[in-house]
Amino acid sequence: MGIFEAFKMANTAIMSHKLRSFLTLIGIIAGVASIIAVMTGISVIQSTIESELTILGTTTFQVQKWAAGGPLSEEEARKIMRRKPLTVDHANAIRDKVKSVDLVGAELWTYNHIAKYKNRETNQNLIMCGGTPEYAPNNTHYIYLGRNITNEDIKIGRMIAVIGYGIAQELFPWTDPIEKTIRIDGKKFKVVGVFEEKKSALVGNYDNYILIPVTTFERHYGSRDRRGFENSVNITVNAKSPDLLQDAIAETRAVMRFERNLKPAEEDDFTIFTNDTQIKTFNETTAGIKMAAFIIGIIALIVAGIGIMNIMLVSVTERTKEIGIRKSLGAKRKNIMMQFLLEAIILCNMGGIVGVLVGFALGNIVTIFTGFPVNIPMEWTIGGLTFCTAVGLTFGLWPAMVASKMDPVEALRFE
Repeated sequence: MGIFEAFKMANTAIMSHKLRSFLTLIGIIAGVASIIAVMTGISVIQSTIESELTILGTTTFQVQKWAAGGPLSEEEARKIMRRKPLTVDHANAIRDKVKSVDLVGAELWTYNHIAKYKNRETNQNLIMCGGTPEYAPNNTHYIYLGRNITNEDIKIGRMIAVIGYGIAQELFPWTDPIEKTIRIDGKKFKVVGVFEEKKSALVGNYDNYILIPVTTFERHYGSRDRRGFENSVNITVNAKSPDLLQDAIAETRAVMRFERNLKPAEEDDFTIFTNDTQIKTFNETTAGIKMAAFIIGIIALIVAGIGIMNIMLVSVTERTKEIGIRKSLGAKRKNIMMQFLLEAIILCNMGGIVGVLVGFALGNIVTIFTGFPVNIPMEWTIGGLTFCTAVGLTFGLWPAMVASKMDPVEALRFE
């Protein structure tokens, strides 16, 4: 008997007991779906993070007071809170002393602002950055219309703004916004530029950003943010080439330690991070979730495998006379064994396929609420179905051996 014929017989046996087969599959479906759903959900978020962290570019890194992300203990959080803020002078020191970099930007941030023009106004969700001309290239947030802020704007402290694409569409739907005056928090700013459209699923809508000179920001928004913390500058640094990135980070770290008067034995009181740092932090954060989902899924599949073994043993008992007839007609032990093993493997993979589809659907639910792109991790599909095959092979082996060892005379007498 060939494998194709054995496959047909196994499939016929499964289809002849649809309800029993379906109930058997529930455990497999639940186990596979739980693994695939969690892995898919994490893959959706991870692919979005990896895509959007290219905002910094392959040669850009940040220096700031705060941690790059990830879980912090209460003690670590208090230690970071006690750090002295970074200043524009620190950015200037890096610009002057680090020879492997070409763009060094300084940024201060504040949130929840409203912009008005005549009788139009935005929602209270605008994000304001007090920055330097390097903001645009270092954050790959380029100018679509008008011009960028300049060093002269910063030196004078001009009341000018580069507004996000969405703000321009909302306040100036039929008008050129350049050289128009808008009000932000009651202060007048002349619009000199508009950013190109750039949406983000992670860090908010870049189309709601406003860039003003960092000196103007310091003059009007003070030295403390709305939470009462002393404002700390985020410094963006661009290495001259990817090959010089690690050298630039090392040189920047040395300059920052000198500027902040740190002794050799003291640890850094600032954070340097790149795209890879943040991706690594995310992976470390989600490692526990992945492991928990994997363990739960494996337990569910093992329990389901035990159920399949019991059902297959019942099936062997029910089909004892059939086994006797086949053996009396010349069927060998390996033919009987192959049929029952294939039956268990097919059952598991039917459940695996349904579980994979359910897992993909559940894992991608996050895309409905966040705007993240749909992601289907094919490696987990292959892994899930491979494991289902292994479960079918492992838990179908004993029933198949029982069937193959039956004495044909005794089997034919069975009632």
